[in-house]
Amino acid sequence: MSETTAKHPPMGRRERKKAATRQSLADAALRLFLERGYDQVGIREIADAVDVSTTTLFKHFPVKEALVFDEDADQEARLLAAVRDRPQGQSVLAALREHALRYRVGTGANDANFAAFVELVESTPALREYAQRMWLRHETALAHAIAETTGVPADDPDCAALAHFVLEAPRTARGRADDHERVARAFDLLERGWNAVSPGA
Repeated sequence: MSETTAKHPPMGRRERKKAATRQSLADAALRLFLERGYDQVGIREIADAVDVSTTTLFKHFPVKEALVFDEDADQEARLLAAVRDRPQGQSVLAALREHALRYRVGTGANDANFAAFVELVESTPALREYAQRMWLRHETALAHAIAETTGVPADDPDCAALAHFVLEAPRTARGRADDHERVARAFDLLERGWNAVSPGA
């Protein structure tokens, strides 16, 4: 049995059905948004595409923008787990480097659908604003997790700065053929600076 399976027992039938409905809604929404534009597609149309009510849709996605970022909560959970559940003896930066290279580098970077997704977000003010708020939430949560694990106050400025640059590092390599190398070098730079202010953390 894998460690993941041990921590997260298999979902029951009801949970699987809910997860499938959520995924179907997100997939239908993104398809329609890419075909016709975010502002030209209504909530009822998305619900109809999956044959569910708008009430059901809002149980899964409280706002329309959330349909585009359906993995938001899972991404944040993985990010925080990288810090909190890292192996004994592994530094915070080493754990975050590993997380970035595993989950955030190369994922869809050369895929046409990913490029279309990025264009959709960048060209839609409501999605750009939502993405920025989401990003700030991740940044704040990560800063608090780093502070917690290093034993400093939650509003520590060094932790806030580290969280910001850790999240930005993979974005600087987007679309580059040598993305892994670029991100690794960015983390080398971050690690030298972090070790200077928080040695051994």
